[in-house]
Amino acid sequence: MSSELMDALRQLAREKNIDEYDILEKLEQQLAATYTRILNLENDTRVTIDRETGRIYVYELVPAGGTEEEPEFDEKDITPDDVSRIAAQAAKNVIMSSIREAEREKIYEEYADRVGESVTGTVQQSDSRYTLIKLREGVEALLPPAEQPHNERYDHNQRIKAYIIEVRKTSSEPSIVVSRTHPGLIRRLFELEVPEIYDGIVEIKSVAREPGMRSKVAVSSRESGLDPVGACVGPKGSRVRMVVSELRGERIDVIPWSDDDVTYVGSSLSPAKVTRVVVNESSHTATVIVPNDQLSLAIGKEGQNARLAAKLTGWRIDIKSSAQAADSGIASVTADGVVEEPEFDGRCVALTSSGSRCRNKARPGTAYCGVHEKEAAT
Repeated sequence: MSSELMDALRQLAREKNIDEYDILEKLEQQLAATYTRILNLENDTRVTIDRETGRIYVYELVPAGGTEEEPEFDEKDITPDDVSRIAAQAAKNVIMSSIREAEREKIYEEYADRVGESVTGTVQQSDSRYTLIKLREGVEALLPPAEQPHNERYDHNQRIKAYIIEVRKTSSEPSIVVSRTHPGLIRRLFELEVPEIYDGIVEIKSVAREPGMRSKVAVSSRESGLDPVGACVGPKGSRVRMVVSELRGERIDVIPWSDDDVTYVGSSLSPAKVTRVVVNESSHTATVIVPNDQLSLAIGKEGQNARLAAKLTGWRIDIKSSAQAADSGIASVTADGVVEEPEFDGRCVALTSSGSRCRNKARPGTAYCGVHEKEAAT
């Protein structure tokens, strides 16, 4: 290997920010394995490269005694006449491998601290196994099937946003894993569309999501007089509409967060109107009473609205219509349709399988008997 090639190697190492000595050590190791093979030697070889001149020396390691733990060798110079020709090809392979490794390391260092951020890229390849997204030249992210909403399909060169969930060191690309189903994606999309969230004036307190179908977002304001829901929805719904568009039509309910559990649970069932919320702290269960004509809306299609509300608030939610509440003795309805919660009479408030109110006495400090208290807690 000539001094000119050494100069070129040093120049390339500087440009790619690669340790030139690391390249030379790898090249020595590869040449040693190559010469052992092509010279059909019984013994191993050692190769050294002069760091100044680039001259290559090949030595056969001939056993010369010693112990099994510390064997000794005699070095026999077997440097071939055409050593530079083979070295040139080996150098090319080592340099290219080192460049790829350095680029992977650079990508890892750039994105390792960006887990939890959103990124924008273009779809390069998509099939049943995975989707590759080009973030920029030389950088791709993997979107696994498990992180894709079931109703989404991706076209080549389509621009999409995704949420970084993992950055790992690998021997091959890609090392960045992204998601389109993570609740964090909604947080980042609202940050992009709502300046008040980006500036920290409005805070997203909780997100509950069924990807591709519907989500609920609870928001609060750190500035008195500022409506956090209005800020997120935007003029004529313009801001939330941009988020919905990026999520391919996924419905989003924005509700006000409250540190009062009764108020928060009631708001979480939006757009249904809630008449009364009765909470049981010990079982962390909230019984929600709604007008008769609001029951289906409160529960939602296949229970989706109630399910998302429970996920958003962390409460187990039991929804009853006014009529059901009256029948169970949880509440009464006046002649003008007003729901009133009766004074607690000491009986368990749970309903039996027949729909009638349980006749057992409630346990001290709760509204349920021993049997139904366990059921309410599950």
